[in-house]
Amino acid sequence: MRRLTLRLSDELADALRRAAAARGQSVNAIATSALQALVDPEYARTEVEGARARLAAAGLAPEAMGRRTPRPDPDVLERARRSVKPGKPFSDYVSEDRGA
Repeated sequence: MRRLTLRLSDELADALRRAAAARGQSVNAIATSALQALVDPEYARTEVEGARARLAAAGLAPEAMGRRTPRPDPDVLERARRSVKPGKPFSDYVSEDRGA
């Protein structure tokens, strides 16, 4: 196994530490996974995981940049809930396809 020294901006190093802590991993483990996904897209289990790993490796994922997606306005959500007409639950459609 080889040792590699990287020069990172303070912001990127801090974001990497936060991302590792949020995932319960070491900085080395998360950096290794992100770099592996960057050079070998097959390494990631799904296309979405691969994209997230590449974005995180580039410092462009919200989690890697210490940002979270803002929560929707509660009033907008409530209006949307009220505008939805009651219908057949999705689980009923799934059960029908299974032949009960």
